[in-house]
Amino acid sequence: MKVVVIGGGAAGLMAAAAAAQNGHSVTVIERNERPARKILVTGKGRCNVTNNCDVDTLMSNIPRNGRFLYSAFNAFSPQDTISYFENLGVPLKTERGNRVFPVSDKAMDIADALVRGIRKSGVTVINGRVQSINAVDGAVASVRLYDNSEISADRVILATGGLSYPGTGSTGDGYGIAKALGHTVTPLRPSLVPVCIKEGFAARLMGLSLKNVTLTLYKEGKKKPIFTEMGEMLFTHFGISGPLALSASAHIDGLNTEGYECEVDLKPALSEEQLDKRLCRDFSENLNKNFRNALDALLPQKLIPVIVGMSSIPAETKVNQISKEQRLNFVRLLKHLKMTVSGLRPVEEAVITSGGISIKEINSATMESKLIGGLFFAGEIIDVDAYTGGFNLQIAFSTGFLAGSKVTF
Repeated sequence: MKVVVIGGGAAGLMAAAAAAQNGHSVTVIERNERPARKILVTGKGRCNVTNNCDVDTLMSNIPRNGRFLYSAFNAFSPQDTISYFENLGVPLKTERGNRVFPVSDKAMDIADALVRGIRKSGVTVINGRVQSINAVDGAVASVRLYDNSEISADRVILATGGLSYPGTGSTGDGYGIAKALGHTVTPLRPSLVPVCIKEGFAARLMGLSLKNVTLTLYKEGKKKPIFTEMGEMLFTHFGISGPLALSASAHIDGLNTEGYECEVDLKPALSEEQLDKRLCRDFSENLNKNFRNALDALLPQKLIPVIVGMSSIPAETKVNQISKEQRLNFVRLLKHLKMTVSGLRPVEEAVITSGGISIKEINSATMESKLIGGLFFAGEIIDVDAYTGGFNLQIAFSTGFLAGSKVTF
């Protein structure tokens, strides 16, 4: 059977390997000269391959449409992913939060292994850009490239990725190809993307990284927070970035960012009462100092003038003149540093694209289109996305493997 895989990223290469291992003649069409380019920029160049967890944990880290992936995760689990790469000669390690990385800390090793996997299976790779998929009598028949060449196909797996990181080839081509065949593309928006903040103090703190803080996201009209997590974040000229901000962005409607507010707990390990006692101890050691000079042991140097300016205590106030009420207000500020969301950075800066081919039009047990026979989908092009931590790459590997395994049916 002739199988054509459009897209040589994580999902496409996994799909190609799975199909070839089942004895099919497989061709991958990749617009870049080198496949798996997006892999190289994941995990800050280290590649967070997967998350070493069970299927239930995987599902809990997918904010929308998680149930659709149940069959895919059971067909190819994180443990299967780990075994796949280690069998291809890439030793892996599990770090904090069960995040899995190559021991070498080099994303290139994962990209090379994916290419090695398809080469071993006899897959052909063509450098080209697909214009359309041709269907005859409701089933795929061939693939047409922009150079007007045509490749016949019994099965086609569409794995072109999303809109994020267009420099790696993810330019959204697949959405148009699927639309032309009658598929629905749900609204596309950035996810796992830096967050823009209205307040000017973010720009003053540009470059400051905060570790072991808690970021909580609120939405106007909702009593409970819609996201809260402890970890690391980074201030930028436009707002906040880093793991916490990226995860929070998955809960912000990229089409309407009005009414969202972030709150940072700078000392989550301490209750307000405990933090007040800590502050009292610090103050007792600096009684004759000005307030702004008495916080070195408590806060990063760059943060001190900003926090002092936001407090109700004048910077030049002697520590021994600070009232209990002023001190308690300052404690509350440290535990509830508020920021107003003004927007998200563009989808080109996002780790992944939220939205895509409607899951209502895809058979979750096979990844085959319900509209066009022999057409399968894999990876980010589908309307599924997850939080940071290796979950999105696992979606790519699982859906790719399932699609490649089911092309026979």
